[in-house]
Amino acid sequence: MHKIPVGVLGASGYAGRELSAFIAQHPRLTLAFATANAQRGETLELPGGAVTFIATDDAPLASAELVFSSLPHGASAEWVARARAAGARVVDLSTDLRIGNGAAEAVPYGLTEWTREAVRSARVVANPGCYPTSALLALLPLLERDLIASGATVSISSASGVTGAGLSPRLDLLFGEVTENYRAYGVGNSHRHLNEMRAAVQLLARDVDLLFTPHLLPIARGILSTITVPLRAPLADPLEPWRTRYAGEPFIEVVDALPELRQVQRRNVARIAVRRVEHVRTPTLQIFSAIDNLVKGAAGQALQNANLMLGLDETLGLPR
Repeated sequence: MHKIPVGVLGASGYAGRELSAFIAQHPRLTLAFATANAQRGETLELPGGAVTFIATDDAPLASAELVFSSLPHGASAEWVARARAAGARVVDLSTDLRIGNGAAEAVPYGLTEWTREAVRSARVVANPGCYPTSALLALLPLLERDLIASGATVSISSASGVTGAGLSPRLDLLFGEVTENYRAYGVGNSHRHLNEMRAAVQLLARDVDLLFTPHLLPIARGILSTITVPLRAPLADPLEPWRTRYAGEPFIEVVDALPELRQVQRRNVARIAVRRVEHVRTPTLQIFSAIDNLVKGAAGQALQNANLMLGLDETLGLPR
């Protein structure tokens, strides 16, 4: 069977490695190149084969039908343009082209379950951030049906494993600083991922404020978000909006029991549960959303989008 050549720019980071491993085992894709400037010439052993990194400047962009860019924020947009000029489709995993981040050109936002048809026909897709993926998939059923109280503040408290911070060495991410610890960061509603979350709310024309507080967990991977939402009116069946909205979605699990990170790690799924909040005057729900930040929050969602862009089955090569 003919295999489709794809390339990965910035393949030495956590998301890039995850992507390269998925591609190595994908039944219809083959890895044409993987770049990593600092590790050029080094070989990375992956399930399904090994890959030798080359310098980004040496990437044969024209040899790939699709290019994933896992380059750093601020550096990716230039290489997206180069890959497009070489004739490749592109999935960009940086913030550079995401909604709410001031990109000069609007490209489809690759939250697949929301923008599937736009992704399918796109030449370039902006892959969402990990925190926005967890939060927006949880909120979409309420936002789309305008069930959130007008002018309400939606509180999003999310906890992530340390791989969400990337591979660059940092003092605050050393083992001795993270283990047996738990802390908030990006407080005061200042985290960079808020831009795309707010932009999604604006695209849906909803009068809603978001209050987002991220936390760092002493684990490698996973995000658990707890989201508190004031409603316009009580819901007789709190789970109904999610069951209806995500019926038939291969990577969304709407469940009764509260989700746990061990249930989603290394899987391309979002696992969502809902509870009615008691003892408050305003009808309120709590939504619990769990994803693997490197899979559904990054590499897995990027591959899900790429499958659509290449005319393949959306689920191909993805762990469920």
